[in-house]
Amino acid sequence: MVSDATEYDVVVVGGGPAGCSAGLFAARYGLDTVIFDRGRSSIQRCAFLENYLGFPGGIDVETLYGLMHDHAESVGYSVVDDLVEAVERDGEGFRVMPQAGDPVTARWVVAATRYDGEYLRPLDGEAMFTTRGGEERFDRDYADADGATPVDGLFVASPYGDTGYQASMAAGRGARVGISLVEAVRRSRGYPDSMANYYDWRRRESELDDAWADRDRWREWFDDRLPDDYGLTEDRVAELRDRDVTRRLDTYLSEADIERRRERAHDRLLDHVDDDRILAAARDIEAERRANE
Repeated sequence: MVSDATEYDVVVVGGGPAGCSAGLFAARYGLDTVIFDRGRSSIQRCAFLENYLGFPGGIDVETLYGLMHDHAESVGYSVVDDLVEAVERDGEGFRVMPQAGDPVTARWVVAATRYDGEYLRPLDGEAMFTTRGGEERFDRDYADADGATPVDGLFVASPYGDTGYQASMAAGRGARVGISLVEAVRRSRGYPDSMANYYDWRRRESELDDAWADRDRWREWFDDRLPDDYGLTEDRVAELRDRDVTRRLDTYLSEADIERRRERAHDRLLDHVDDDRILAAARDIEAERRANE
């Protein structure tokens, strides 16, 4: 839900594995998210990926890029083909200046460009940079382990430490930063630290026993975790409680829901497979069936 003061909740700069992963978690939480990507992700320098988990035959970079951006759009956040030249403070948020398009504003920014952090310099100047090998570069230790930085609202998924040298590492780093950002958003909306933690997964409805299928049981669970000094009005607590209970109950799926999602997932994968390969596989399947009759 975007703030009245900004056009977006979250702007992600960089559309490689780290940026897409961070944006995915933000968008799935309901944050209005946009990714700026000029297609300069370091993954583009790879001839062919053979160690990205889930692809036993490997995956070409073009197809992986298409899958990542398709996933982004499927959860409601857009990918803009533009280069971000600068990010500046704008009240409590940020103003993001792309090379070709109009500036946009956001409450939160995720930096996810491995090679160049110059566009961030307006935010904290020289403190963000260090000299290595006689060359000034973005300080990979500027962000903490969860991606938070001394600049309120700015998170860094890349460059960071020694992560990102493998595509799967970059995706994992992006996921961690995305979750860290969501937890920061939850704290900003009033959730106490003890309740700001966030997870994003789905469970089988059959795991719910009668007690935990009852909203009142979840309300009790919520109230039991509230600290004594939470400092919120009863109306605000009730709003947060109902929102959190609804989110948790929505994570449980029936067997029918699971099957529908499985079919949809397979269909989306087929969108990225060459038509001739699909037809060839269909002919092989049909021939095998006939041989077994």
